[in-house]
Amino acid sequence: MQSTVTEPTTQLTPRQLQLLKIIARSQHSQCYSPTIAELACELDISRSTVFGHIAELRRKGLLSGSPNMARSLKPTSKAHELLDGLGSGITSSFSAGSRGIALCGRVAAGAPIEAVENIEQLSLDSCFGTGDDIFALEVKGDSMAKEDIHEGDYVICRRSRLADDGQLVVAIVDEEYATLKRFYRERNRARLQPANDDYEPIYCDNCRIEGVVIGLLRRL
Repeated sequence: MQSTVTEPTTQLTPRQLQLLKIIARSQHSQCYSPTIAELACELDISRSTVFGHIAELRRKGLLSGSPNMARSLKPTSKAHELLDGLGSGITSSFSAGSRGIALCGRVAAGAPIEAVENIEQLSLDSCFGTGDDIFALEVKGDSMAKEDIHEGDYVICRRSRLADDGQLVVAIVDEEYATLKRFYRERNRARLQPANDDYEPIYCDNCRIEGVVIGLLRRL
């Protein structure tokens, strides 16, 4: 008697697969997931329906994350294998397997130096390290303009739940909004400080650090 192998996709409804793709795409591009409200709005369904689909995806081993923490949903390795098999095209903009850019030596920004060509490969891995704890985000807005961080730049971050005073961080405010700011502890709250006089500091007692900025990329 011939046995039947059930493909993973046959275990998902089209809506569950759509939801999984949206969450995976958000994690790749922003390193956090949409809120329940955002998912409901994008799919034009009720929040309770979204909750039901997420519960099913968890049960099937395709989603992980804290049930009581917003923007914490993450596709599991099983989900990534499924999406890769479907050719979803959901990949990081900065692939760890990229060949890199030719590093041909040094150039003076002060007194001229001897031109010596020494071709190596320059990659993000060689500059910032490797692993799932390193990620990049595209900057939107101008709240950090006085620190020469502008819209369209990419900040390279290291995942961390902790930050020292004055560090540049990616923070989730009130379990919903992500922002790039300088982090400072105050007596009973945190202060997220912009670098633009047009913006006020954000004061909050419900602030979650997602990562510390360790580098900046810009296309001229």
